[in-house]
Amino acid sequence: MTSVTEEQEIPRQRKSEFAVYEFLVRHENALLGGFTMIMALLLWEAVVRLDIVNPLFTSSPSRIIATGYAMFADGSIYPHLAISGLELLVGYGLAIVVGVPLGILMGWYRRFNAALDPIISALYATPRIALLPLIMIWFGIGLGSKFAIIFLSSVFPILINTTAGVQTVERDYIKVARSFGANDRQMFLTVAFPAAVPFLLTGLRLGLGHALIGIVVGEMYSAQAGVGYLISVAGATFQTDRVMFGIILIAAAGVALTNILRMIERRFDRWRPDNKL
Repeated sequence: MTSVTEEQEIPRQRKSEFAVYEFLVRHENALLGGFTMIMALLLWEAVVRLDIVNPLFTSSPSRIIATGYAMFADGSIYPHLAISGLELLVGYGLAIVVGVPLGILMGWYRRFNAALDPIISALYATPRIALLPLIMIWFGIGLGSKFAIIFLSSVFPILINTTAGVQTVERDYIKVARSFGANDRQMFLTVAFPAAVPFLLTGLRLGLGHALIGIVVGEMYSAQAGVGYLISVAGATFQTDRVMFGIILIAAAGVALTNILRMIERRFDRWRPDNKL
């Protein structure tokens, strides 16, 4: 016969097993992604240590970590991070300040959209890298040109998505608001803006990726500091460890900022249209 202590221990074990199972199910995607990433890093480290690949061309995770630690320890990375962060803050911030109101106006007023759409389409279709010589001539080689490059890289996804969001407003909502005597300001705040928010947040995420590309391109073209400048100089001198570390910094910033935007986006999920049957 089993004792009372053993009978009490069985439910505890089952609860523990259920808790582990629940944890695995809840975090399945993160665990699978983390496992795949760890295996890829181990494989990368192995092929370099076994001399299958020359570390001069690919570096290795351990070398990159050592280089990053050394750069943080001696403080040489901080000026680059400060410059790139300032460029992102100003350039991307200007893109939001300009893109969101302009997108709402273009989506709401048909004639205003018709007047600006050819210009917006032409600029959006033009590769921003082709405008770099002109931007350098207009704004010089200082921070102004970097602000302009990041702004032009990120403003169009924000503007176009905001316009599309406003244009998808249900006509019935507009009629109801008008029937209650809503003016244009009230219409923007209570109808147009809530309808555009899901599209706007998608545009912000897309614009963020373009802004990070703009940082690297602008600093590679002409700069004296910044993560893109660090990557350019390190690549020219075959310092692969520094190149990979700079790339990881840009990727980490993109992942972190994208996750922040996703957290904000979840708070507006109730404003998304319900497409369930």
